[in-house]
Formats: sequence, structure tokens, C-alpha cells
Amino acid sequence: MLRSAEMNVFPIACLLLAATAASGVQPFHDCTYPSKIFHGPRHYRVFLPPDYATSGKAYPVVYYFHGHSDRYTLEKYDNGTDTVPKIAAFVAGHDLIVVAVDGYVPRNYTGFYGGSPWDIQGKDVEYDFGEYFKEQAAYIDSHYRTLTDRRHRGTSGLSMGGFMSLWLSARYPDLIGSASSFNPGPEFYIGEAGHRVLWRPKDHVANHQQVMIRLIRASGDYISQYHEETRMAYARALNVNFEYRRDEYHRHWATSIAETLAFHMRAFSQSNLDNVPVTWSHDDAYPHFSVWGYDVRAEGPGEAITCLQDVSQDGMRVYTRVWAPDGPAARRRIEVLTPPLYRAGATYAILDRPLGGGAAVKKEVAADAEGRLRIEVDGTGHQLSILGQGTGAQMPVLLPVTGKDFVRVLPGRPFALPVRIYNPRGAPLKNLTVRLSSEYPTVEFISARAAVPELASGATADFSDRLSARFVSGGGDWAPARIQVELTHDGTYEKEMLDFDLLIAPSTMTTPVALEILDGRTHTFSVFRQKGNQGGGRAIERTVTEGKGNGNGILEPGEEATIWVQIAQGLDPFDKGNWYRAKVYTDSTWLAEVMDIEEQKQLEWTGAKNRTSVVRLSDTTPAGTEIPLVLDNESWSFTWTPDVRYGVERLYQAFELHKHHLHRYTLQSGKR
Repeated sequence: MLRSAEMNVFPIACLLLAATAASGVQPFHDCTYPSKIFHGPRHYRVFLPPDYATSGKAYPVVYYFHGHSDRYTLEKYDNGTDTVPKIAAFVAGHDLIVVAVDGYVPRNYTGFYGGSPWDIQGKDVEYDFGEYFKEQAAYIDSHYRTLTDRRHRGTSGLSMGGFMSLWLSARYPDLIGSASSFNPGPEFYIGEAGHRVLWRPKDHVANHQQVMIRLIRASGDYISQYHEETRMAYARALNVNFEYRRDEYHRHWATSIAETLAFHMRAFSQSNLDNVPVTWSHDDAYPHFSVWGYDVRAEGPGEAITCLQDVSQDGMRVYTRVWAPDGPAARRRIEVLTPPLYRAGATYAILDRPLGGGAAVKKEVAADAEGRLRIEVDGTGHQLSILGQGTGAQMPVLLPVTGKDFVRVLPGRPFALPVRIYNPRGAPLKNLTVRLSSEYPTVEFISARAAVPELASGATADFSDRLSARFVSGGGDWAPARIQVELTHDGTYEKEMLDFDLLIAPSTMTTPVALEILDGRTHTFSVFRQKGNQGGGRAIERTVTEGKGNGNGILEPGEEATIWVQIAQGLDPFDKGNWYRAKVYTDSTWLAEVMDIEEQKQLEWTGAKNRTSVVRLSDTTPAGTEIPLVLDNESWSFTWTPDVRYGVERLYQAFELHKHHLHRYTLQSGKR
């Protein structure tokens, strides 16, 4: 959007630098602006096209977020000899403004450089850099000639800044049209003080269904395994506009900068990014957020992620997670205020089907004077459809196939596929037929077709006793698979394709070498301690007191516990016979995961956490009940290869690698 003539001048703090740049000496300007978020001036570096002062044109903007120990100058790692010249060279030849944002947090920096930016390292938080980004973007738009729509606003960044690019564009998809990320940090804490959650972009790719995404990985980057896991999550999300590049380079640094800025230029030309999506999904860790014109408030104690799925004018799915993925529902009172999509003053029926089971309930809601609906639910999970003037007929809904986020199956045995189809319409569906298929050769269907002659309004057809499959797996970790669900009804006039993902356990799981249950007792374990980024390490003793119970090492009804497993050989060559706390997976209704323990992986620098479980056995579990478990223990290593070179330079840093060790174990209630 082109604005008035005063946009031709620079902010006062930049006048001198702008004059210097006009003489051809400097390709950027270092400026400040008054921040209400930080209660004082904040720095930024801006790269302007060479004809900015005379062209009269408005320009798109890319906001660049720096990594750890750096600042808006982008000069900590390379003394300004690489990233800054490459950004300047690209801007010199293109109609583009680049703003380097400052992630400086006073308490985390000891000097100008050298500190932890963005306030995302832990649960203690002082600043909301999401609000800071919105504030700075508004300032840039009001003081420079910019194109202010989301299509012409992009984000980019390196490492922790790469995480910021992915997170901010996931939090504000209606403000950001494209996001790129160089070697991003895999996970950090976001949310309000006292209610922070661990956010991994790979768990929330659906937030980016309306944002163009580019990931860039340096082949010799020390956290390449994490980049590959993030890449795979986006690559499997077929409704995300995603591209990926791997550059042959030996450092944790931004590569192919020109090609990445060219990606943003392509995004700026995509007119479809101007559209408000007809259907969208969004996860958010904040108790109050607005997205795509919807205003959401989620009140309740503790941490929570509020999830809106397949939101449209005709309905939505609303649920919560205490953590992602696979976390339990949170205690929340959720209020969703829609945009003005409905007839003012008209009464609409809300058909509410609890995801935990039970019949759908119909209630009436009146649109306000602006045509907005106010819908209230709790955090346990609800499938909502909106019936009334101006709404359409929703397609049949595949209800969640698990109370968690992924179905986890064992190989080699028949598995009843938990397919439940719900009719969200105000009228019955006739001749509903379900057909299953999969492109994965590891999926063998035993029964793949079922039908019902009629499905009433608000009713659910459970096909799990008529649809089944068998799965094949190899060794190692969980293997992904996907099943397509084709629905037809009312003859062949309407047809819908849905899908759901599964994770197949490896066929080579063994029982643990040894196992300890901590139900309120204290135990001393030998655990592996890494030496440093040249590899090596040794065992040390660690004494812990965990769980809630009588401390006899037997999980009994009503008790909470952690489970520790001894591993014969961890990933590191020096990790032999040590103990690891387990992440616990089960489909039993008797055992629930009540806490996600998030611990630093010893000396690892990524911010990634070792995630393990506290489980609770139901008060009503009969004595001797057998509960099959999969115990997941993660080990890690600094893998150092000093004889490897990238070109003429040696590999300068060890790779941070991790491995999941999966074990089968049958827990017996009240028995050792």
C-alpha cells in the first residue's frame, strides 16, 4: 500500500547514515525506534534499495532474525564479511527492504555480543518477542514506503533466529506470507510467563498451511539430525507450500542467501497469498490470540496449547494439549468469537459432538449486531458444526483415531483401525461408504471397506470392528505410515478424501536389560555424561526421588511413577550399561501420562530436551491387570570426526546425534 509523501524520509536516527549510504559508502543503515514493549529505544539494521530515496515506490519487507550471541548487525560470526554483504548485494539489485531485528535481552547479554537472544531459552520470561515483532513491523510500515499486506511481508533467520522465523510465521500466519529458516534451532519455550510450553515447529506444521516455507540446511551443520526431522515433518504435510535446500558447507551458518531472498521474491508475486483461507488450522500457546479474524480466549490453570482444526464458516474442531505431541487435554474454558460471517441477529444451531465420546448436543447461538458468533466450550475436545442462514453442508468428519496425536501400532498382528465417521449436518447421510487405501507398502489391509445405509444428523458410525490392517516394520525407530479414507454418500454425488497417520514400532524391540519403577522412592543410577564437542564421556552417579506412592517399586492403583531402563549400549561408544528414564507409550485406558519431563540433554547446545514420562495408574485398575508398554529411551552423543574436511577446512565441530531405544514391557498392576 503506497502512502503519503512523508514516507519518502527516513527516521531521524537514520538521517546521517542514509546520507552516507547515498554517497555509495555504506549499503545499510543502523537505526533505533521507541519500543513500548522494551520501554526504550531498540536497534535495527535496514537494507534499502539504492533508488529508495528517489523512486517513490513501495517495497516488500523481509525481517531477518539473528542467532545466538549475535545482534542486529549480523557480524558476530563472520565480522560482517559474509551475511551482510550478501544481503546488501541482493537488495542492491531487487525491489526489496530487509530489516535485521535485534534479539537483545539485557539480562542475557554480558556485552554487545555474546548472549542468548529472543527470551525463548526457558520457562522464565520477561519479553514477548511476538508482540515486539508486531510493534516493529508497524513502525517500519509507518516510517518507510512498504507494501503492508501479508503477501509482501516475510521472515527469515539463522539458528535461534531460524526458529523465530518459523514460530512467528506460525503464530501470525495472517501477517506473514513467507518464512525461511537457515539451520533452525529445533525447539524452545514460548508463551506467557508461568505458562510456557516447549514448541517444536515439526509438531505444528498445520499452522503454515497459508504460509510459503523454505528450509535451508548446511550439510556439515552440527545439528543436522534435527534439521532432517524438521524437514521430514514439512515434507509429509502435503497442504503446506514447502521447499528445501541442502548446501555443502561445514559450519552452522546461513548459506544460499541470495537464493533464499529470491524465494521470498517469488512469494511476493503469489496473488493467492492475498486470500483469506476458506479452511485453516492453528495451534497457539497463548491464552488470548487472534487469527484470521477469529478472537480466542482460553482461560484455565497451567500450560496449554489451544488447537483449532479445519476452521471454516460451517464449523471447526477445538481441543487442547498440555504439551505437544500426544499430551492430555488441559483444563480450559474456551471462548471463540468468529468474524462477521453470519446474518446479524439471526439464530444459529451449534451441533457439538464431544471428542471423548457421547451424543452430539444441539444449542442455539444468536449472531450479534455485526454478524459474529460467540461459541463456548471446554478444553476436552469438541467437533462443532454451525447450522443456519449462510452456512453450507459440512462433509462427513473423520473423528480422531486416538486420544493422542498419533496412532502407534505393533507390527505383525491384526490391528482394528479406529475409524469413526461423524455426520455434522442437520440432515441424515444416505449410503455412507468407507474405503481405505495406503501408498505405504508396509500397510497390508485385511478389511478395507465398510458401509452403513444411513447416518442420522449428529450421529457417529464406528467402523473399527469392520476395518483392519497388518503392518510391517524393520529395526530402529518408529516408522511412519499414512492411511487414506475415501468417503462417498448419497449415491456418488459427494466424495471426500481424508487421511490419518500412524507410527509403526520396530520389529526388533527387546525387553529391557533391567528396569526400575520409582513410585515415590529414591534410587541412584549410573548415567552417561558427555565430555564435550570432541566426543567421549564417562558414567557418573545420579540420585533421584521421583513419583508418588508407597515407594516399594511396584506401580499400584492411584500411584504415579517414572520408569528407568538400563541400556547395554547407548549411542556414544563410551555409553555402556547406563540408565535412562523412559517415555512411556500405551493404548491402555488404565495408564495415563500425567507429566512430560523436559530435561537438558547434558552438554547439548540446541535447546532440545530429553522428554520422558510420569505415568499414573488408575485408582480402579484391577490387581494383576496386564498393560503392554513401549518404553522409549533416548541416548545421545557428540560424534567427532577430526579427519573429515569440507574443502580445505576441517570439520570444526562434532555432530550432535541422538537415538531412540525402544523396548517392550508388560506392566502388571500391583506386581513387580
